[in-house]
Order: sequence, then structure tokens, then C-alpha cells
Amino acid sequence: METRLAVLCLLLVAHSTLAAVEEENPEFWRSMARDDLNAALNRKLNTNVAKNIMLFLGDGMGVTTITAARILKGQLQNRTGEETVMTMDTFPYVGLAKVYTVDFQIPDSAGTATAYLCGVKSNLNVVGLSAAARNGICKTQKGNEVTSILKWAKDAGKSVGVVTTTRVQHATPAASYAHSASRTWYSDSDLPPNAQSQGCNDISHQLLHNTDIDVIIGGGRKYMTPKGFADPEYPTDAASNGQRSDNRNLISEWLNMKEGKVARYVWNRTDFDAVDPENTDYLMALFEPGDLRFEAERDPALDPSLTETTEKAIRILRKNPKGFFLLVEGGRIDQGHHASRASMALQEAVTLDEAVAKGLELTNEEETLTLVTADHSHALSFNGYPFRGNSILGKSPLYGRDLLPYTTLMYGNGPGFKIVNNKRPDIRKVNTKDKNYVQLSAVPLDKETHGGEDVCVFARGPMSHLLVGVHEQSYLPHAMAYAACIGQDTRHCAQALNANAAHTHTSAHTHTALTLLSTLVTVALVNALQ
Repeated sequence: METRLAVLCLLLVAHSTLAAVEEENPEFWRSMARDDLNAALNRKLNTNVAKNIMLFLGDGMGVTTITAARILKGQLQNRTGEETVMTMDTFPYVGLAKVYTVDFQIPDSAGTATAYLCGVKSNLNVVGLSAAARNGICKTQKGNEVTSILKWAKDAGKSVGVVTTTRVQHATPAASYAHSASRTWYSDSDLPPNAQSQGCNDISHQLLHNTDIDVIIGGGRKYMTPKGFADPEYPTDAASNGQRSDNRNLISEWLNMKEGKVARYVWNRTDFDAVDPENTDYLMALFEPGDLRFEAERDPALDPSLTETTEKAIRILRKNPKGFFLLVEGGRIDQGHHASRASMALQEAVTLDEAVAKGLELTNEEETLTLVTADHSHALSFNGYPFRGNSILGKSPLYGRDLLPYTTLMYGNGPGFKIVNNKRPDIRKVNTKDKNYVQLSAVPLDKETHGGEDVCVFARGPMSHLLVGVHEQSYLPHAMAYAACIGQDTRHCAQALNANAAHTHTSAHTHTALTLLSTLVTVALVNALQ
């Protein structure tokens, strides 16, 4: 170990010229700390009632992913990367959420979404149902449905929206409007015979009929149309055809349900850009038969970015004088990790951070509560002794005991297991920065798994200080709802009303006292002149 550290020190000396000169001065760090301290000391609690709520959810965006994405974001801007500040980093309040489900130590996206949207912990694979429901058993749904903060907001008169980079029927968005014993019941064709006979409805059906959602943006066209229905973008691809066995076209049904309102359905960039938010009441935009393309593979001429879809949603929703609730999911972070393609996953996280920045730009912090969090993490490790500024997708400068290099980012399990004859592959000539590179893993699996550690909760806006500390993930929607006076707990409204009344009362007394004083002074001056 000592020899390896000595080699590392020698390499570091050779590398030290890359360090910024200002960082060698202790005053650089002291000044930075003073600025941070003063910002904390001058921070005032925002106790306003939240008119709007924006929840940005990075699916699979654990702490390691956030750190690595931060570095990648800087390196994409030709900087060393470690010193980069993500938009989410600027949020004044940060807490942690515990992500286990009732039945599993390490969760999936369905059970976690039910927690942070519906406010109760549930079971793996189940959306919008309490833990009394059982995975895949239709008859356990009845009586165990739980509603989400999206519905609470809608019931309070707010506009609501869902924006995702996955199919809109996927676990995260589904938990905001559906109740399903299986997250995979996307269309009626996915329902097993017993579920159909027992009256369970597929998630796409529930998208139309459970809650009146103003903005729906993502993918998932094929779950909305009849079997054999040709996809408008991929008409010759059978896998993209409609999948419904009931011969219903839910897109047409959705448009018919909005009679008397300005409702738009779009599936391509041109039509999306033509949607005028000021003259649109409802928008459904489904850009792919299934999930959207990874950001690294997206054609900007064909599909908008997550930042653009977030902006369109906010411009439509914010017209409501009562405010809005918006869920924005960076869903393909998770899918990049499952494939052990770290480059893809990190670029998706950077994209989500850009959408967060756009959301802040379009709203007022005084009246908008904004959260950025994750549902769970992944089995991703950030390891070795890479130099400052080393590519986050690169290799450690030191080799392993087998005299072979390894990447800074690796996975605990997944498709990257490549031990042959007790040897790791030699990656010295491999471009590990390529978007398709699969990081090495310790355990062979077809898909890499989630991680079970706590996830970060970044908060900004009214009552955001309620998110500091370590909480159950199911606490999140209750805190958001309290801040906005929606749902069952409306104490904050009464407190805000009393505070305003007290302020008005005090102001009235002050005005009366000043008027009396002015009168007395006037009388005194008149008497003096006489």
C-alpha cells in the first residue's frame, strides 16, 4: 500500500500544474466559507403559502450520481468539474429521505413513487395503493387506493401536470394518478385474465378517468391505441404499433372528453412548437411509442428537450390564478444505470438539472415551493484515486494488483461483469467515455440493481425548511401539501390568515396612533403661535 501511495504522490506532483493558482491560497477557501456563512446567517424563513409546487424527480439519482453528474456538467464546459455548482446545489435546504418499502429493504420506483406522491409507504411493484395491497393481485386493490398530491392540488382548484422522459404510464407518473396492483399493467393487454375478470383497469385507462390532468408530456403512444394501429412516426415497425385489445383509441377519447376546451394532442416537434401556451387549456404530448430517447441520442429536430417540455408545461399551468402542481421526472437516469452505461445516466441527470433551472426562471421563489429529489439510488461506486479534473468517465491513474486499469465509476452488479479465466479485461485502449461503454461490475446480472441508501431532498421556496433532516420518504407530500394548504392539513392557511390579520390590526393601531400624535402636534403649534 505504501509503495502505491508513493507512486500516486509522484504522479500528483507531475499533475499539480493543473491546479488553479488561486486554490493554493488559503484565503481563497476562507473567503468562500465566509460567503457561505453569511448567506446562511442572512437567510430568512419563507413562511408564505405556496401557490405553486414543482417536484423534480431524478429516477435513480442517488448521491453518487449527483456528484458524478456535477463533475460531468463542468467537464462538458471544459472545466475540471469538481467545483461545478448544479442548480439543485443552490437550494438553501437539504434533507434526506429513507427509501425502503414495506416489504423490501431496497425499493423500486413504484413503491417509492407511492410514498413521495401519496404519502404512504407501500410494497414493491405497486402504485397508488397502500401496503395492504399485494403485488399483481387485482382483488387486493379495492379499498386500498390512496390518492396523490397531484389529486389534492386538483381538488383545491389548481392546475396539474406531469412531464417525464419515460412513458407516461411508467411507475413514477402512474403513482400520481393510478391505482394498480402491478406497475406493468400499461394497457389492457397487459392485464392477466383474472385481473380483467375482477374489474381492474389498466394504467392508460386510469390516466384519462381518475384525475383531470391539464398537461401530460412524455412517451407511451402504443398503450393508448388499438392493436395493429400504425404508429405515426414508425408506421412500418410492428413493435411500435398500438397494443390495446379493447380496440379503444384513448387519444381520441381524451380529445373528445375536452369538448368546449382548447385541448391539443401532439407527437412531434413541429406540432409541439406550434402549441401556444396562452391559448391552450389541455396538452397531451406523446413523443415515442414507449420511453423517450436518451438525451445523448435525441434528435433536436424531432423531439424537444426536457427543459423545453418543462417550460411549455409551466407556461400552460401558471395561467391558473390558484396556482399549479407539476411533476417533472428525469426517468432515464435509472435506465442508463440499469444498462451500466454511466455516461448515459449522468447526461440524463445533467439534463434534469437544466430543467430545474428553467423551472426556477419561470416561477417566483416567494410563491413557488420547488423540490428536487430521487426515488432511490443505484449500485454505482465512485472509487480509486483519480486526479483533480480526471474525466469522471475515465480511468484511475493507478492500476489494480492485476496490473490492469479500472474506471473511476463502476457498478456493484450488472451486465458489466467480464471476468474471464479469473482475469479482468484490459481496458487500456478502450474509450470508456463512449456513451455505449458498459462499466465493469462485480456480480453478473442482466440488469444492474437499485441501491438502498437515503436520497437527497433539495428544497426552495415557501416552507422549504420543513424538508431539513432525515425523514421517511412518505413525509414529502405531506410537507408539500402543508406548505400549499391542500389536502387534509390546512393549518398553514389559518396561521397565515391570522398572521395577516395581526399585521393589519397592528398597522391600523399604528395609523391611529400616528394620526393622534399628528393632531396633538398641530394643536400645540397653533397654541404656541397664539
